[in-house]
Amino acid sequence: MSAEPFKKSAVTVLVGSANPVKIESVRASFALYYKNVSVLPHPVDSGVGIQPVGAETFIGAENRADALFRKNRSKKLGADFFAGIEGGIINLHGRWLSFGGVCLMDSSGRKGFGSSAMFELPGSVVKELLSGVELGDVMDKIQNGHNTKQKHGAVGFFTKGRIDRKKLYESGIISALIPFLNTELFDGRP
Repeated sequence: MSAEPFKKSAVTVLVGSANPVKIESVRASFALYYKNVSVLPHPVDSGVGIQPVGAETFIGAENRADALFRKNRSKKLGADFFAGIEGGIINLHGRWLSFGGVCLMDSSGRKGFGSSAMFELPGSVVKELLSGVELGDVMDKIQNGHNTKQKHGAVGFFTKGRIDRKKLYESGIISALIPFLNTELFDGRP
């Protein structure tokens, strides 16, 4: 494993959201590789709709990482990584699935992309999503709750608490770190 981006024992990561689930999933993921992790929320616009579909999910995540990168440069924040995380849906094999798209960028501008696991959504939920309602709002209605997306998320509800949104996003963040963990294999990519 290349140690290049992991020479320091401490890292500062800007997250393009104030959502505590996204912040904590970034902290937990980076803590697997760094002793001291500082995660700072800096909400930025994704540039996509409130419920991204397909590739829009990754575009939104990348837009967030790019905005954080620029903010870091202009305000001299000194961050090492920038995390854009976007929840979206995609139609595969005739089924609608929910997932998290992740774009990580380091201070040199190198990017890595990852995805959480995907889980199937019921037709009644998909119908509302395709009419322009955000998944978090649909789940709040189903559960008579508030701010589901800042807690266990839809995946927590559908898995009966076995997987929560934080764990779901951690897999996508760790996957997005792959190019940084293996720079010798990713240098010179097309």
